[in-house]
Amino acid sequence: MAAGPGADGPQRNRIAAVFSGGRQGSGYLLSPRLVLTAAHVIGDGLDIRIAVPGGPGDVRCRVVWQPHEIEREIDVALIEAPVDLVPPTGLVQLGEVDSLSPIRDCQAIGFPYVQRGGPEGKSLDSEQVTGTLKPGSGMLKRQYVLDSDHAPPSARQDGGSAWAGMSGAAVFCGALLMAVVCGDPRGWPHSRLITVPVAELVRHRGFMGALDAAGCAYTFITRPVDPDAAFTSRYAAYIAKRHSTLTIFGIDLSDRSRAVWPLDAAYLSLEVTEPDRGAPGSPLPGGGGSVRAEQTFAGRERVLLRGLAGSGKTTLVQWLAVSAAGQDQDAGDHHLRDRVPFVLPLRTLIRHGELPLPAEFLRSANVPLTAPDGWTERILQAGRGLLLVDGLDEIGERERDRVRDWLRDLLIAFPGNLWLVTSRPSAVSDAWLAGEAFAELALSPMGRDDVGAFITRWHDAARATDADAEETARTDGYQRSLLDAVRTQQDLARLATNPLMCGLICALHRDRRGYLPHSRKQLYDAAMSMLLGRRDLERDIDVRLTEEPQIQLLQKLAYWMIRNGQVEMDQTDAEELIAAALPAMPAVAAMGDASQVFQHLLLRSGLLREPAEGTVDFIHRTFQDYLGAKAAVEERDFAFLVRNAHDDQWEDVLRMAVAHARPDERARLLNQLVARGDRTKSHRSRLHLLAMACLEQAVELDAVVRTAVEERAAALIPPRSDEGADALAAVGPVVLELLPGPAGLSVQEAAAVVRTAGKLGTDAAMAFISRFTQDERSQVQFSIVEAWDHFPVDAYAEQVLKYSLLNSWVTIDSAAKLRALPSLAHARLLWCVGALPPEELLPPSRTVHLQRLNIKDNPLLDNLGRVSAAPELELLGIANCPGITDLEDLRGNTSLEYLDLWNFTRPLDLRVLESLESLRSLGLATHVEWADFRDAPALEQLTRLWLIRNADVRSLRGIEKWRSLGWVSIDCPDEVSCLSALAGLPDLRKLVLRDVRHHITEALVTMPAVATLQLVDPSPVVDLASLVRLLPGLVDLRFLYATAPATTTLDLTALRGVEGIRLTVENAARVIGAELFPQDRLHITPHRRD
Repeated sequence: MAAGPGADGPQRNRIAAVFSGGRQGSGYLLSPRLVLTAAHVIGDGLDIRIAVPGGPGDVRCRVVWQPHEIEREIDVALIEAPVDLVPPTGLVQLGEVDSLSPIRDCQAIGFPYVQRGGPEGKSLDSEQVTGTLKPGSGMLKRQYVLDSDHAPPSARQDGGSAWAGMSGAAVFCGALLMAVVCGDPRGWPHSRLITVPVAELVRHRGFMGALDAAGCAYTFITRPVDPDAAFTSRYAAYIAKRHSTLTIFGIDLSDRSRAVWPLDAAYLSLEVTEPDRGAPGSPLPGGGGSVRAEQTFAGRERVLLRGLAGSGKTTLVQWLAVSAAGQDQDAGDHHLRDRVPFVLPLRTLIRHGELPLPAEFLRSANVPLTAPDGWTERILQAGRGLLLVDGLDEIGERERDRVRDWLRDLLIAFPGNLWLVTSRPSAVSDAWLAGEAFAELALSPMGRDDVGAFITRWHDAARATDADAEETARTDGYQRSLLDAVRTQQDLARLATNPLMCGLICALHRDRRGYLPHSRKQLYDAAMSMLLGRRDLERDIDVRLTEEPQIQLLQKLAYWMIRNGQVEMDQTDAEELIAAALPAMPAVAAMGDASQVFQHLLLRSGLLREPAEGTVDFIHRTFQDYLGAKAAVEERDFAFLVRNAHDDQWEDVLRMAVAHARPDERARLLNQLVARGDRTKSHRSRLHLLAMACLEQAVELDAVVRTAVEERAAALIPPRSDEGADALAAVGPVVLELLPGPAGLSVQEAAAVVRTAGKLGTDAAMAFISRFTQDERSQVQFSIVEAWDHFPVDAYAEQVLKYSLLNSWVTIDSAAKLRALPSLAHARLLWCVGALPPEELLPPSRTVHLQRLNIKDNPLLDNLGRVSAAPELELLGIANCPGITDLEDLRGNTSLEYLDLWNFTRPLDLRVLESLESLRSLGLATHVEWADFRDAPALEQLTRLWLIRNADVRSLRGIEKWRSLGWVSIDCPDEVSCLSALAGLPDLRKLVLRDVRHHITEALVTMPAVATLQLVDPSPVVDLASLVRLLPGLVDLRFLYATAPATTTLDLTALRGVEGIRLTVENAARVIGAELFPQDRLHITPHRRD
């Protein structure tokens, strides 16, 4: 960790004098350029200059953040110099108090009037004020008081404050910056100073956003010093070390110490996808899409992360734990600062019986440290916890409800902490934790670039184990040939979709001198051979057990775990299973008793590990499923397999069983699977698709059985949703032959069919998608563009996109796609994500025909000149682009009709929008310079307005000045006052309210003009009857459930007897009272359950 300002408080070269408009104050440098000061010192923000001891003299600065005018009690501002004023600074430690107890030995250094000297008192000098910081003084004004230890300075003859010029000085308690001086209170003759607590600032998103935009390294610490600090530091060091390594699969498997690699060197940043949560009706794509996995907690407190076996879920847990424990400022995730990680593997917790209370977290997770009494609860009570609950899929279905109850209790008791729960995709239902406000993310399959990066990292790690230059040269050759193979061999590329499979492929490729198997079963067979003996033989290591008996014993352990729904077992159980097998295995019995044989398997097989003393598990669940399936087939437990086939934990076991089985056994197993699907309606789709997926493993199969399986799958084709498409794609390339189209398909079916083919990612799939390129429906075109991520970028652009209509959004989110963009000259709608050079993204040749543009997460964009020059641009969205601080480049634009603004680093001045004569629609998801519409510019041309949650507009008072508004959407209306002001909009016809709570009817007044009301995710206690009475002109009432559809219930009985209103319900799990309304007045689109 970088050094902070030091135990003695402020650093000399960071103390600044601030000048503006004839005023002088003080300040403190938080970074080489960013200065903290008092807002009243800089006034109107013109002609600001600062000077630091030993610096270059007066330097002009600009304001980067100051609070709204209505927040006068927050008398603080951030200003920025154009050049570095000091060398790179270390970590700034921001502090708050956890009680009202006075804090002694605090200090502030500034340049007050009382220290001035020289002719006419114009020569500044500093003063170090020491004293007691009193959190209990000034509570109602959200201020602290600094009581001076010194005798107060003499009063000035002109009546001014002797402390004038001290405003803006930083108040330190030890190394913690606790407050900012802002005044000299009346009635206390210069004996105390008023301060703004830093705690008020860190709760202000604009302030924190400005720190992040300036690259300021900071952490937030509670003061007085936590008595647990010493243990917390010791615990963090333990977690950082325990989770700081990865096992690189296949690197010198005969010596596990050489297979361990530092996490920071081996970690591969993958992507997670989030569902689209855009504003209803917005012309822009919503907030969905892909983000890097380490940004999981960007804007989220609770996350359910889904990922396939081997996709990197546990590795991400390690990375988050180490980043939080080490406070790694280079990690780029300030959401983890000052967090204390708790890694809670469910497979381990569940073995102890009752799920642990906070006091039992460390013991249950096998942490060999004894915490002070109440330590965990104090961490969680302060909202500092990072709880990483790993492996929901690794426990039985019955246990999962118990885990959800446990989570709910903890969430109620300890709000404000960060939570991550990991699971395989199908382990729990859609929105399983949405009722607890968990966002759902999914780890994306590795793209081609990710696979290439992994292969490079793996071989880098392998080179570190090479004995000599000759072996290193061979490793270099293996790397080159494997990179070429995954690019050119489709069957291999299909296998290399997650870190586990990539590691296995790398290991086998090197072990077999460049030869690779072509099927999943062959890959695992080869891995078993490599792990269980051949490698030891080649290295002249004494092999006391050959491959076959090891497999026999290991599969007994694996099958026992599967049958008992466990991924760990006690060592005593393992030894008893081995002991029961020894009489039939004399060659194994000759080497010792069951305990000795178990130790050999643990130490030499490469497949087992000891997660805690006295327990054993497989190095990955995949190997457990592979070996357990082999045992099930050998014991002919086909009925048992089929009886459990609906359980997601058994899915891979079934696939591997089909692969292990002989042709007649395979036919029997698949016939039983199909038959159970025929008679079990609740699991029919799942079982029939599973049977279809198993065909990929069935090298030889009776034609009648194959036909029966394919006929059942055909009934599920074409898919009609994203979920259905994903389930079909999981079957594998064989499904491509069953997909229809494009003729005769509805828009939903055609889009889902393209999505299915896209997920396959083969050359044949690319050719199939090309059949849809002239489909004019934008949803189909969107699926065509979305499939781009699953194919070679250049080839797909040239063979598919170049000939597509592209009348939907085209996403450009990588340098490779940017290079391919010239082939898509006819693209008119661009959705651009990431640090893409503006000169390459928006050359004049492209902007001349551009109609819609959305730019997100681009730190390289520093002006909107290229955008404003686009003559046909009708829609623009800017999100998370810190280089854009104003909208001046748009002044006078005549084509722009839609404008969406998201997450700017400073409050926006919207007066420039008065000059946009064509502007009709405005979406605000960023801070503006006003808190209600009385201070807003008069945008009389607007007809549509979205106020999104983080716009920070607190009141609708004065909105009648935007009198042309006919469509208004408001996030969280409960947090916005003066909703009654909407009645002043004479043309308001449609109103959208999101996250409506029960007292909405108290905030609204009668609005006869509103004809359409859409409620998004309304609370079930909203008084619908009263709400309808306030809208006498209402003809269309719509309900949309976007965040928790699987758990929502809508009760329409309160609307019994209401005439003349059409009702639309979308995505609710259950509707009560639907029978009260005729079909022509109620339309229900049910929640999809593909």
